[in-house]
Amino acid sequence: MTELLGPAQIRELAGRLAVAPTKRLGQNFVHDPNTVRRIVSAADLPADSVVLEVGPGLGSLTLGLLDQVRHLHAVEIDPVLAGALPPTVAGCGGDLARLTVHTADALRITAAGLGGPEPTALVANLPYNVAVPVVLHLLAELPSLRQGLVMVQKEVADRLVAGPGSRTYGVPSVKLAWYAAARTAGRVPPSVFWPVPNVDSGLVAFTRREPPAVPAGQPVDRFRRQVFAVVDAAFAQRRKTLRAALAGWAGGADRAAAVLATAGVDPGARGEALTVAQFAAIAAAAPLAETVAE
Repeated sequence: MTELLGPAQIRELAGRLAVAPTKRLGQNFVHDPNTVRRIVSAADLPADSVVLEVGPGLGSLTLGLLDQVRHLHAVEIDPVLAGALPPTVAGCGGDLARLTVHTADALRITAAGLGGPEPTALVANLPYNVAVPVVLHLLAELPSLRQGLVMVQKEVADRLVAGPGSRTYGVPSVKLAWYAAARTAGRVPPSVFWPVPNVDSGLVAFTRREPPAVPAGQPVDRFRRQVFAVVDAAFAQRRKTLRAALAGWAGGADRAAAVLATAGVDPGARGEALTVAQFAAIAAAAPLAETVAE
């Protein structure tokens, strides 16, 4: 059984490595073994899972995951922490054969760069400042990911799981919904981190699903970019109707109204009322739109 790290071990390890947590990298290290066990349990991983962990830091969650999975890819941008992870795992009784450490930026990860075995799940304590871009990037780049559990700032968690009509529903909600069904999996207090953040954290679980209908003959990735361009335009000016908000994207308010009518969407509605399928219908009604965005 792999030994988990407690507060004293975290401080000792950080001191030995001369590591001072930085805001730039969003480093807040979990030092509570019970929280690690809770995260691993909430992830509900099949025994043959291949997990991708982003930002393992000093290794708290890594150690909790190793006994539960077939293989673990740990992606760490800090070379000091990346280099220290294997000896930490070995010192705590972990199986190094199950671990591959990648010294890399998660926003630049590709399937080819990771190599095998292909990850089937994402489980991570994500830096607050890049949480949404990282999740969306990995879901786009790694179609093998079937499920995930991420710990993010509570405010971000609320946005990721929000549905149409909610005041927290917005761009992150819709873009995640393109890839997966998401739900809240719990709250995490600041006290389990070092250093202690000034906000609560939240757990978000998601399960991959098929995207909305893609027009015949159009590559999925290209259509996704078109849909995301519509989403960005719709929420850029939340208080405006879709007719007005999409005017720049469509080439004028009248053209936007025509596209919306073709898609079966009320031009007087606002973006926060639409599902991801409705945004896809709008993009499909304007196949020649040139403005695309990730």
